[in-house]
Amino acid sequence: MKNSYSNIFTFNKKILSKTIKSLKNGGVIGLPTETVYGLGGNAYSKKAVKKIFKLKGRPKFNPLIIHYYNIKDAQKDVVSNKYFEKLYKSFCPGPITFVLKRKNTSKISHQACANLRTIAVRFPKNKTTRDILRKIDFPLAMPSANKSSGVSPVNSKDVFDEFKKKLKIIIDGGKCKIGIESTVIDLTSDPKILRPGVLDKKVIENSLKIKIKTHRKKNKILSPGMMKKHYSPGIPVMINQKTHDGKSAFIYIGNKYKNKKNFFSLSKKNNLFLAASNLYKIFRIIKKKGYKKIQINKIPNYGAGIAINDRINRASKF
Repeated sequence: MKNSYSNIFTFNKKILSKTIKSLKNGGVIGLPTETVYGLGGNAYSKKAVKKIFKLKGRPKFNPLIIHYYNIKDAQKDVVSNKYFEKLYKSFCPGPITFVLKRKNTSKISHQACANLRTIAVRFPKNKTTRDILRKIDFPLAMPSANKSSGVSPVNSKDVFDEFKKKLKIIIDGGKCKIGIESTVIDLTSDPKILRPGVLDKKVIENSLKIKIKTHRKKNKILSPGMMKKHYSPGIPVMINQKTHDGKSAFIYIGNKYKNKKNFFSLSKKNNLFLAASNLYKIFRIIKKKGYKKIQINKIPNYGAGIAINDRINRASKF
């Protein structure tokens, strides 16, 4: 069943069949996940992976996350280890991406991995995308469905705004529950967080019963989500702002400026998980309203706030 957008579809058996046919032929589809919407294509297909990079305008040195239905499927391509297996049992399917050593026998497109000897793998929780992964015999290379360095989409209309009719199929899965990208953890040696997400370091440490480092070297791209400039709404973003300049959009958490013009609360109840899920939605609203600049009040730097601060710091590199 179509809605008012000719290439946005409600998911059903007919669309599932159409989607699988397109993916098998090297097509690229707009798909929902619990984090953000993705551009999905056959990770074993050079044709599909090339399309993804071209659509996004993505630098060749920036790898893609490869999405699988379960760990058994992923183990065909990556070297498993005790940390991976433990975290998979604890948090998957869910918003965590694992960087693992690539098997010599892996069929994953080398371009999808930016010619690295590693693969970033994830197991999405969204039922629609899981239904598709269960029915196909290849994983999906699937970065966020936006132009490179821009704001990730959290609903199907955002995907349309980015690519218009360049995508033949965009599957409508409603608004993404989490609203920001997955936590990325390097498991090729001692575990290291490469990108924070709502699944924070302390929760992962409690699961593994070890202390985890956060990767500090910013110059080498080891996984998706490590670009210095990223998540940008396309206008200047000023962080840690104490006062409003009178004309810019002002983002904050709480209810202090209720109903005041130019003020946008990420969460009126000071809920950092809700704040994270609203960040990109509010970025897009502000841009569409024609503001020339965004000021962001200081965001608490714990829990989901760590992931929010990572995103707004990168967005501020305008």
